[in-house]
Amino acid sequence: MPLVVLSPSGGTGLPEGSPQHRYEVQLTLTSQGFPDPAAWQNDPATWVARRFWPGQGLMDGDVVYDPDMGWALRFFRRDDSPIDAPIQAVIRSGAPCRPGENVTIAEPDGQEFAWRIVGVG
Repeated sequence: MPLVVLSPSGGTGLPEGSPQHRYEVQLTLTSQGFPDPAAWQNDPATWVARRFWPGQGLMDGDVVYDPDMGWALRFFRRDDSPIDAPIQAVIRSGAPCRPGENVTIAEPDGQEFAWRIVGVG
C-alpha cells in the first residue's frame, strides 16, 4: 500500500511551507491514482495515518471514508480508543495522488489549509 506524504504548501501561518509539519497516509490507489473507496471498505486492516507537528510529536491515527463526507483522518492520543476518536481532518481534492498535486485539509474548526503531495511510494 503506497505511503502518501503531505507537506504544507504555504499560506496563513506557514507562508513558506514547513518540512517539519507533515501527514503520512497509507492509501490503496485506483489505477488513476485516487484513493480507492472499495478497497478501503473491503480491507480488514486499518489504513494508517500519522501527523508530525513540531512541539506536539507524532500522533498515530487512521484513514476513514464516508460516501457523503469523503476521506478523513482521525488521530489518537495514547489513551484514546480509535472507536471514540473524532474526525480531525477532512481531505478534499479533485487531483490524483501524485507528487506536486495539492489537496485541501479542513481542520475540526473549519479552517482549510493547502497541502502538497511531496511523495508517493
